[in-house]
Amino acid sequence: GYVEALRSAEFHEAVRAGVHGKVAILYLEWAGATDQRVVVDWTLIDGPDRAHALADKLAEAPTRRARRTSISGALEASLAAFEKNGFNGLRRVIDVSGDGPNNEGRLVTGARDAALAEGVVINGLPLVLNRPNYGWGDIQDLDVYYQDCVIGGQGAFMLPIRDRAQFVEATRTKLVMEVALGPV
Repeated sequence: GYVEALRSAEFHEAVRAGVHGKVAILYLEWAGATDQRVVVDWTLIDGPDRAHALADKLAEAPTRRARRTSISGALEASLAAFEKNGFNGLRRVIDVSGDGPNNEGRLVTGARDAALAEGVVINGLPLVLNRPNYGWGDIQDLDVYYQDCVIGGQGAFMLPIRDRAQFVEATRTKLVMEVALGPV
């Protein structure tokens, strides 16, 4: 989904039409409280060529399976990454895409509130795919959980994915909305 979103003309146009015509992106995979991995480090996107290069790096990266879900760990790692990224952005946004609630590490609301106190916006892409066949450590209304406990900040939003066929479109829409919203 992210690969296709970064390759899309809609995303390229949103970046071009932005205040500075560029954005910086870091792609972080996460699972448990101490399991965060930078897949692609901070990359300046100032046109389609760089967006395609970032998409190619993501496409080449091996996918992995991991245990546990620590949204709080992902938020903490993302917040720390902003501090040393070398960019002076007008807006800082964390995208949280996940298929379950925080079940390891710090309380998610504490990590969210710490990021919000730093002026970061947190948007969500909850994968609400297997409901109502949810299992241990899962909840039925993951989208409601994201709304109440994960997202926050000026203009924050979330787009739940209820079917795998929606993933590419929802990811593209989410990235375009984040870029198009610009600084507030």
